[in-house]
Amino acid sequence: MPVERANQSVTTNRNVRNQILLGIPSNEREILLKKLEFTELPRTTVLNEAGQPIKRVYFINTGLASVLNVMNDGKLVEVGLAGAEGFIGLPLLAGFKSSAARVIMQVGGSGYAMSAKDLLASLDKTPTLAKRLARFGQELAFQAMQVAGCNRLHPVDQRLAKWLLMSQDRLGGDVVPLTQEFLAHMLGTRRASVTVAAGRLQKAGLISYKRGELRVRNRRGLEKASCECYETLKRQHEAWNKEVK
Repeated sequence: MPVERANQSVTTNRNVRNQILLGIPSNEREILLKKLEFTELPRTTVLNEAGQPIKRVYFINTGLASVLNVMNDGKLVEVGLAGAEGFIGLPLLAGFKSSAARVIMQVGGSGYAMSAKDLLASLDKTPTLAKRLARFGQELAFQAMQVAGCNRLHPVDQRLAKWLLMSQDRLGGDVVPLTQEFLAHMLGTRRASVTVAAGRLQKAGLISYKRGELRVRNRRGLEKASCECYETLKRQHEAWNKEVK
């Protein structure tokens, strides 16, 4: 995997999008700059593996990372999403050394990486970073809680609408470049069910679909077609942001 040193990136590169890195004071960024590396993260890159030691952590810059619960039979269910607002490697903050979930790039992009050892050595000197990472951990935990209830209670077409909205929020633009097979893994359902759900949304003029690409055509309509979970997640995110300002 190609890696490029990030010695000018976090402070001056206009392409830096990770909200955690952009939100910490300059003195804390300088500490991280000594260890951060910019790296391309192609689709299906494994960032953490379930049950395995966390050797590197990632501040996602572009693309979309998926947090997956892996069953004994190999089936996958998505329990969280992270884009430019996020960080991969949260168990380290609680003193754990391994990951309970598989985290992969479901939409290729880029990130700023550093070793787990270097992150832990930096936290005492970067209190704002530590606080922002803890806050993101709470956001991801709430997201997983909401997804658990959503997968149990809501129909596939509503869940698909919610997932597309969440993905669009993190990716920007109108295109979500994923196959229906991958979407079935994300939603914890059969591919045939995703095909039917996508067909309903397409017939309603909310999305268009061709192999490997979903395009949002009517954002407002998609919000109406989503279950309550998208609005719940959005409302809680806004409430927490107000509390820390």
